[in-house]
Amino acid sequence: MSDHAVIYTDGGSRGNPGPAAAGFVMTDAAGRQILGRGIYIGEATNNVAEYTAMIRALEAACEHGFKAVRIFTDSELMTRQINGLYKVKSDLIRPLYAEVRDLLMRFSSWQVTHVTRDRNTRADALVNQALDLEKDVQSPPSARRASACKEPPPKPASDKPRRRPAADKPIRLAVLLSGGGTTLLNLLRCINEGLLNAEIPLVVSSRSTVAGVQRAKKAGLAVRIIRKKDYPDIDAFSQALIEAIDAAAVHLVVQAGWLCLWKLPPRYTSRVMNIHPALLPSFGGRGMWGHHVHEAVLNTGCKVSGCTVHFCTNEYDRGPIIVQRTCPVMEDDTPDTLAGRVFEQECLAYPEAIRLFAEGRLQVADGRVRVLAHQP
Repeated sequence: MSDHAVIYTDGGSRGNPGPAAAGFVMTDAAGRQILGRGIYIGEATNNVAEYTAMIRALEAACEHGFKAVRIFTDSELMTRQINGLYKVKSDLIRPLYAEVRDLLMRFSSWQVTHVTRDRNTRADALVNQALDLEKDVQSPPSARRASACKEPPPKPASDKPRRRPAADKPIRLAVLLSGGGTTLLNLLRCINEGLLNAEIPLVVSSRSTVAGVQRAKKAGLAVRIIRKKDYPDIDAFSQALIEAIDAAAVHLVVQAGWLCLWKLPPRYTSRVMNIHPALLPSFGGRGMWGHHVHEAVLNTGCKVSGCTVHFCTNEYDRGPIIVQRTCPVMEDDTPDTLAGRVFEQECLAYPEAIRLFAEGRLQVADGRVRVLAHQP
């Protein structure tokens, strides 16, 4: 059996509060269904039902010995709360939220992702069966034999992104990379899934042969190669980079594994972001990138690591901090395993920072970023 479970959860209430039920479908990484349950709760709210489904699913994953879980739910609110993007305000939900977080910490890695209801039909069906019968139910044998609930297939990045209805136009991003382009792929996924109202008119790579270049081209993005070694000094290199960015008419520059220091003109102050695979100001500065960072974290015996999104200045890793997310450091971690856990948090932190920028909610003063309250 794979050590990676894929789970879809759902919960609903006919009355809110009213008769409520929770449901989940658990498969292995190959899509083979292991378990499907509908749990009748009695009178409860929708949110209680959604959290109950999550709790029961995580308990089942623990019982089956899974080490990692990837969970899909059509509750956007619960997704944002679990990922630390929205505060839990309800006294009714706080203990359920705490129980979910405690259960998630039992896994070496986890991810909770929002999907639309039309991609969560089997868990939804179990919820409705439990409500109709007013008792717990399980999937029929025929469902257990099939690949009942596979992960949503990735959409081609060249497809027109599905965005939430909004009056504002998508934010235009220039993405700078020097390596494999995994952060770029995450941003494209968020755009395609409607989680980020953005477009990428320009990708710049400081190296011509890295995988990120091919991935960007495969996604149909415009790519420029601007190598530092092709210019006599940092001023000429910076000027070439600025001219390419200016021509793309972007709102925000996003460094995604970009390793070259460049001189930012004043007009790009607080318009260039970077993500660092550690909790700045620790483990930052020149030479601290990739596995160098994770090795340093492990060598010092840190118990917690994470990532930092910050605005860039003309010094390595010294700009105002926008978003930080944490993850545990395990006793048996290697740089590779820690990097994987940190990257899971990067996949959440960077889109969130970009959304806050697009919403005009980042205020910089005295070297610190203040996140403004969302305006209704």
